[in-house]
Amino acid sequence: MNQHIYHILHNRIVFLEYAPGQILKEQVLAEEFGVSRTPLRTVLFRLEWEHLVRILPRTGIQVSELELNTITHLFQARLELESVIGTMAADRFSKPHFTRLDACMEQCRQLLDHRDPEALGRVDMNLKQIFHDAAGNPFLTEMSDRFYVLTFRLWYFNLMKMDNLSWKQEVFCLQADVKALMDVLAKGPPEGVGKTRKTQLLAHVERIRTTFLGLSGI
Repeated sequence: MNQHIYHILHNRIVFLEYAPGQILKEQVLAEEFGVSRTPLRTVLFRLEWEHLVRILPRTGIQVSELELNTITHLFQARLELESVIGTMAADRFSKPHFTRLDACMEQCRQLLDHRDPEALGRVDMNLKQIFHDAAGNPFLTEMSDRFYVLTFRLWYFNLMKMDNLSWKQEVFCLQADVKALMDVLAKGPPEGVGKTRKTQLLAHVERIRTTFLGLSGI
């Protein structure tokens, strides 16, 4: 698979450069990247397997919609998965991992008065990656990444719509999550880290549903 094309298309979908539901044309993409349709199709099949696109015969490639019911099921799966990863990571957390958490805190401070949804999104991605690295289980990482990307797009969609007050509140929430994780990693048992990750994700889901979608409960 052409990794260069894959990463470009993946980022365009995740950061909503391609809108949910948008139809992409295979020939146009092939011309853009200067490749034949064969290597492009390998990338598209991978993206379809990841549920980021749907290949529609005689129509094109449709970017996956943001479907609330599907995303709710994904969040439910992530709750248990992130709890397991958090517990495993706690046993192997090292000084370099704490240094990376410090960097996340600093990036949040910089973003309080600097509205940059992609930068905040990448802080959240980095936080996830720190725990994946510490847990050291590639199978859990692969599953977590797939679920995360599909739920991330809804959060990112809402980030782009926020007013300044809501933006600051969301940055504060992410900063507080990092601080809480640092505290429990330093003081608590491994199970406490997993519980904290699960609790934070629940709060994250509820903010999306109540603040942005006017709903309640998962």
